[in-house]
Amino acid sequence: MGGWNMDLTHENNAVPTDHLQQSHLPRDIHGFTTLIVNVFFVGDPEKNDDWVLIDAGIPGSENKILSEAATRYGEAHPPKAIVLTHGHFDHVGAVKDLAEGWGVPVYAHQDEIPYLTGKKNYPPGDPSVGGGFMAMVSPLYPNDPIDLGDRVKPLPDDGSIPYMNEWRWIHTPGHTPGHVSLFRDRDGALIVGDAFITVKQESALAVFTQEEEIHGPPAYFTPDWDEAWESVKKLEALKPKMAYTGHGQVIYGERLAEQLKYLAENFDKVAIPETGRYVH
Repeated sequence: MGGWNMDLTHENNAVPTDHLQQSHLPRDIHGFTTLIVNVFFVGDPEKNDDWVLIDAGIPGSENKILSEAATRYGEAHPPKAIVLTHGHFDHVGAVKDLAEGWGVPVYAHQDEIPYLTGKKNYPPGDPSVGGGFMAMVSPLYPNDPIDLGDRVKPLPDDGSIPYMNEWRWIHTPGHTPGHVSLFRDRDGALIVGDAFITVKQESALAVFTQEEEIHGPPAYFTPDWDEAWESVKKLEALKPKMAYTGHGQVIYGERLAEQLKYLAENFDKVAIPETGRYVH
Protein backbone atom coordinates (compact mmCIF):
# COMPACT_ATOMS: atom_id res chain seq x y z
CA MET A 1 0.00 0.00 0.00
CA GLY A 2 1.30 3.41 -0.86
CA GLY A 3 0.25 6.83 0.23
CA TRP A 4 -3.20 8.18 -0.56
CA ASN A 5 -3.89 11.81 -1.22
CA MET A 6 -6.82 13.77 0.16
CA ASP A 7 -5.30 17.08 -0.82
CA LEU A 8 -8.24 18.04 -3.02
CA THR A 9 -9.49 21.57 -3.58
CA HIS A 10 -12.99 22.95 -3.27
CA GLU A 11 -14.37 26.44 -3.75
CA ASN A 12 -14.12 28.71 -0.70
CA ASN A 13 -14.02 25.69 1.64
CA ALA A 14 -17.80 25.37 1.26
CA VAL A 15 -18.85 21.78 1.94
CA PRO A 16 -22.19 20.68 0.48
CA THR A 17 -24.46 19.20 3.13
CA ASP A 18 -26.00 16.43 1.05
CA HIS A 19 -24.08 15.00 -1.92
CA LEU A 20 -20.53 15.68 -0.78
CA GLN A 21 -18.06 14.71 -3.51
CA GLN A 22 -14.44 13.67 -3.04
CA SER A 23 -13.37 16.69 -5.08
CA HIS A 24 -14.92 18.85 -2.35
CA LEU A 25 -12.79 17.49 0.49
CA PRO A 26 -10.74 20.23 2.16
CA ARG A 27 -7.29 20.77 0.68
CA ASP A 28 -5.68 21.38 4.08
CA ILE A 29 -6.07 17.73 5.19
CA HIS A 30 -3.68 15.27 3.57
CA GLY A 31 -3.60 11.57 4.40
CA PHE A 32 -0.55 9.34 4.03
CA THR A 33 -0.41 5.59 4.70
CA THR A 34 2.51 3.94 6.48
CA LEU A 35 1.94 0.27 5.62
CA ILE A 36 -1.22 -0.34 7.71
CA VAL A 37 -1.99 2.99 9.36
CA ASN A 38 -2.65 6.54 8.25
CA VAL A 39 -1.03 9.77 9.38
CA PHE A 40 -2.44 13.20 8.57
CA PHE A 41 -0.90 16.51 7.63
CA VAL A 42 -3.19 19.40 8.58
CA GLY A 43 -2.34 22.77 7.00
CA ASP A 44 -2.66 24.31 3.55
CA PRO A 45 0.73 24.53 1.76
CA GLU A 46 -0.70 26.89 -0.86
CA LYS A 47 -1.42 29.43 1.88
CA ASN A 48 1.90 28.73 3.60
CA ASP A 49 -0.08 27.72 6.68
CA ASP A 50 1.50 26.47 9.86
CA TRP A 51 0.83 22.75 9.94
CA VAL A 52 0.49 19.91 12.41
CA LEU A 53 1.19 16.18 12.05
CA ILE A 54 -1.51 13.87 13.41
CA ASP A 55 -0.07 10.52 14.56
CA ALA A 56 3.30 9.15 13.54
CA GLY A 57 2.89 5.82 11.78
CA ILE A 58 4.53 2.46 12.24
CA PRO A 59 8.09 2.01 13.54
CA GLY A 60 10.64 2.81 10.87
CA SER A 61 8.39 5.17 8.92
CA GLU A 62 10.15 8.42 9.87
CA ASN A 63 12.00 8.81 6.54
CA LYS A 64 8.82 8.32 4.52
CA ILE A 65 6.95 10.84 6.67
CA LEU A 66 9.84 13.32 6.42
CA SER A 67 9.90 12.93 2.64
CA GLU A 68 6.13 13.44 2.35
CA ALA A 69 6.28 16.48 4.62
CA ALA A 70 9.13 18.00 2.59
CA THR A 71 7.25 17.42 -0.66
CA ARG A 72 4.11 19.03 0.70
CA TYR A 73 5.51 21.93 2.76
CA GLY A 74 9.20 22.19 1.92
CA GLU A 75 12.16 21.05 3.97
CA ALA A 76 12.43 24.42 5.69
CA HIS A 77 8.84 24.32 6.97
CA PRO A 78 8.55 21.74 9.79
CA PRO A 79 5.30 21.30 11.72
CA LYS A 80 4.47 23.30 14.82
CA ALA A 81 3.59 20.16 16.74
CA ILE A 82 2.63 16.49 16.59
CA VAL A 83 -0.77 15.51 17.97
CA LEU A 84 -1.44 11.88 18.88
CA THR A 85 -4.89 10.33 18.83
CA HIS A 86 -3.45 7.60 21.07
CA GLY A 87 -0.20 5.80 21.77
CA HIS A 88 -0.47 2.35 20.19
CA PHE A 89 2.71 1.22 18.45
CA ASP A 90 1.35 1.78 14.94
CA HIS A 91 0.45 5.40 15.70
CA VAL A 92 3.66 6.45 17.48
CA GLY A 93 6.30 4.47 15.61
CA ALA A 94 8.24 7.48 14.35
CA VAL A 95 7.13 10.09 16.88
CA LYS A 96 10.31 10.21 18.95
CA ASP A 97 12.66 10.65 16.00
CA LEU A 98 10.36 13.13 14.28
CA ALA A 99 9.75 15.25 17.37
CA GLU A 100 13.44 15.38 18.25
CA GLY A 101 14.52 16.05 14.66
CA TRP A 102 11.99 18.82 14.18
CA GLY A 103 12.34 20.10 17.75
CA VAL A 104 8.57 20.22 18.27
CA PRO A 105 6.24 19.28 21.15
CA VAL A 106 3.93 16.28 21.16
CA TYR A 107 0.38 16.60 22.48
CA ALA A 108 -1.89 13.83 23.77
CA HIS A 109 -4.74 13.40 26.22
CA GLN A 110 -3.75 13.42 29.88
CA ASP A 111 -4.90 9.79 30.30
CA GLU A 112 -2.57 8.71 27.50
CA ILE A 113 0.55 10.34 28.98
CA PRO A 114 1.56 7.30 31.13
CA TYR A 115 1.81 5.21 27.95
CA LEU A 116 3.99 7.87 26.34
CA THR A 117 6.38 8.37 29.25
CA GLY A 118 7.35 4.74 29.93
CA LYS A 119 5.13 4.30 32.97
CA LYS A 120 2.36 1.98 31.82
CA ASN A 121 1.90 -0.86 29.33
CA TYR A 122 -1.16 -1.31 27.16
CA PRO A 123 -3.07 -4.59 27.54
CA PRO A 124 -1.67 -7.23 25.17
CA GLY A 125 -3.33 -8.05 21.87
CA ASP A 126 -6.19 -10.53 22.07
CA PRO A 127 -6.27 -13.21 19.34
CA SER A 128 -9.46 -14.75 20.72
CA VAL A 129 -11.61 -12.01 19.15
CA GLY A 130 -11.26 -13.82 15.80
CA GLY A 131 -11.81 -12.19 12.45
CA GLY A 132 -8.61 -13.05 10.63
CA PHE A 133 -4.82 -13.17 10.52
CA MET A 134 -4.20 -9.68 11.95
CA ALA A 135 -6.07 -10.64 15.11
CA MET A 136 -4.36 -14.03 15.25
CA VAL A 137 -0.89 -12.50 15.43
CA SER A 138 -1.88 -9.57 17.66
CA PRO A 139 -0.03 -10.93 20.75
CA LEU A 140 3.15 -10.22 18.78
CA TYR A 141 2.34 -6.51 18.41
CA PRO A 142 4.28 -4.27 20.80
CA ASN A 143 2.25 -3.14 23.80
CA ASP A 144 5.04 -1.59 25.85
CA PRO A 145 5.15 2.19 26.27
CA ILE A 146 7.50 4.66 24.64
CA ASP A 147 9.17 7.40 26.64
CA LEU A 148 8.93 10.91 25.23
CA GLY A 149 9.94 12.49 28.52
CA ASP A 150 9.01 16.13 28.90
CA ARG A 151 8.53 16.54 25.14
CA VAL A 152 4.97 15.20 25.46
CA LYS A 153 2.38 17.56 26.90
CA PRO A 154 -1.30 17.14 27.78
CA LEU A 155 -3.87 18.66 25.47
CA PRO A 156 -5.53 21.77 26.98
CA ASP A 157 -8.51 21.10 29.23
CA ASP A 158 -10.69 23.50 27.26
CA GLY A 159 -10.78 21.24 24.20
CA SER A 160 -8.57 23.43 22.05
CA ILE A 161 -5.62 22.03 20.11
CA PRO A 162 -2.36 24.01 19.98
CA TYR A 163 -1.60 25.37 16.50
CA MET A 164 -4.89 23.99 15.11
CA ASN A 165 -7.28 26.92 15.00
CA GLU A 166 -10.95 25.95 14.54
CA TRP A 167 -10.30 22.37 15.65
CA ARG A 168 -11.22 20.82 19.00
CA TRP A 169 -10.37 17.49 20.55
CA ILE A 170 -13.01 15.08 21.81
CA HIS A 171 -12.26 12.39 24.37
CA THR A 172 -13.20 9.07 22.73
CA PRO A 173 -11.93 6.34 25.09
CA GLY A 174 -12.48 2.61 24.81
CA HIS A 175 -9.76 1.67 22.35
CA THR A 176 -7.35 3.29 24.82
CA PRO A 177 -8.05 5.33 27.98
CA GLY A 178 -6.85 8.62 26.49
CA HIS A 179 -7.94 8.19 22.89
CA VAL A 180 -9.06 11.43 21.22
CA SER A 181 -10.67 12.41 17.94
CA LEU A 182 -10.36 15.84 16.33
CA PHE A 183 -13.30 17.82 14.94
CA ARG A 184 -13.74 21.04 12.98
CA ASP A 185 -17.25 22.45 13.23
CA ARG A 186 -16.90 24.73 10.20
CA ASP A 187 -16.90 21.94 7.64
CA GLY A 188 -17.65 18.84 9.68
CA ALA A 189 -14.17 17.34 9.23
CA LEU A 190 -13.44 14.56 11.73
CA ILE A 191 -10.06 12.92 12.30
CA VAL A 192 -11.10 9.78 14.09
CA GLY A 193 -7.98 7.89 15.11
CA ASP A 194 -9.20 4.36 15.85
CA ALA A 195 -12.51 5.20 17.55
CA PHE A 196 -13.99 3.72 14.40
CA ILE A 197 -12.25 2.74 11.19
CA THR A 198 -13.18 2.03 7.57
CA VAL A 199 -11.58 -1.37 7.10
CA LYS A 200 -11.92 -4.68 8.92
CA GLN A 201 -8.54 -4.42 10.61
CA GLU A 202 -8.67 -7.96 12.02
CA SER A 203 -8.44 -9.38 8.47
CA ALA A 204 -5.19 -9.22 6.48
CA LEU A 205 -7.16 -9.56 3.24
CA ALA A 206 -9.39 -6.60 4.10
CA VAL A 207 -6.35 -4.53 5.09
CA PHE A 208 -4.70 -5.36 1.76
CA THR A 209 -7.73 -4.63 -0.42
CA GLN A 210 -8.83 -1.57 1.61
CA GLU A 211 -12.52 -2.20 0.92
CA GLU A 212 -14.35 0.74 2.48
CA GLU A 213 -16.82 -0.07 5.24
CA ILE A 214 -17.20 1.43 8.70
CA HIS A 215 -16.15 -0.84 11.56
CA GLY A 216 -15.61 -0.42 15.26
CA PRO A 217 -12.08 -0.01 16.61
CA PRO A 218 -9.57 -2.83 16.03
CA ALA A 219 -11.03 -5.54 18.23
CA TYR A 220 -7.79 -7.20 19.29
CA PHE A 221 -6.53 -3.97 20.89
CA THR A 222 -9.78 -2.63 22.45
CA PRO A 223 -10.10 -3.36 26.20
CA ASP A 224 -13.24 -1.37 27.10
CA TRP A 225 -16.18 -1.99 24.79
CA ASP A 226 -18.74 0.00 26.78
CA GLU A 227 -16.61 3.13 26.49
CA ALA A 228 -15.86 2.38 22.83
CA TRP A 229 -19.60 2.29 22.08
CA GLU A 230 -20.23 5.55 23.93
CA SER A 231 -17.43 7.15 21.94
CA VAL A 232 -19.00 6.12 18.63
CA LYS A 233 -22.35 7.53 19.78
CA LYS A 234 -20.62 10.78 20.72
CA LEU A 235 -19.00 11.07 17.28
CA GLU A 236 -22.20 10.19 15.42
CA ALA A 237 -24.00 12.97 17.33
CA LEU A 238 -21.59 15.48 15.76
CA LYS A 239 -23.02 14.62 12.32
CA PRO A 240 -19.61 14.81 10.63
CA LYS A 241 -19.48 15.44 6.89
CA MET A 242 -16.22 13.53 6.37
CA ALA A 243 -14.17 11.13 8.50
CA TYR A 244 -10.44 10.49 8.23
CA THR A 245 -9.72 7.24 10.04
CA GLY A 246 -6.53 5.70 11.37
CA HIS A 247 -7.08 2.63 9.21
CA GLY A 248 -8.83 2.58 5.83
CA GLN A 249 -9.97 5.23 3.40
CA VAL A 250 -11.70 8.56 4.00
CA ILE A 251 -15.50 8.29 4.09
CA TYR A 252 -17.85 11.22 3.56
CA GLY A 253 -21.32 12.47 2.75
CA GLU A 254 -24.44 10.32 2.91
CA ARG A 255 -22.42 7.09 3.02
CA LEU A 256 -20.70 8.27 6.20
CA ALA A 257 -23.95 9.46 7.78
CA GLU A 258 -25.79 6.21 7.09
CA GLN A 259 -23.01 3.84 8.11
CA LEU A 260 -22.01 5.77 11.24
CA LYS A 261 -25.64 5.93 12.40
CA TYR A 262 -25.98 2.19 11.86
CA LEU A 263 -22.74 1.53 13.78
CA ALA A 264 -23.83 3.72 16.70
CA GLU A 265 -27.21 1.99 16.93
CA ASN A 266 -25.96 -1.58 16.42
CA PHE A 267 -22.48 -1.46 17.91
CA ASP A 268 -23.16 -4.43 20.19
CA LYS A 269 -24.09 -6.59 17.19
CA VAL A 270 -21.58 -5.46 14.55
CA ALA A 271 -18.51 -4.25 16.46
CA ILE A 272 -18.22 -6.07 19.79
CA PRO A 273 -16.79 -9.55 19.19
CA GLU A 274 -18.66 -12.58 20.48
CA THR A 275 -15.57 -13.81 22.29
CA GLY A 276 -12.50 -12.15 23.75
CA ARG A 277 -10.78 -11.56 27.07
CA TYR A 278 -11.96 -7.92 27.17
CA VAL A 279 -15.51 -8.45 25.94
CA HIS A 280 -17.11 -9.08 29.34
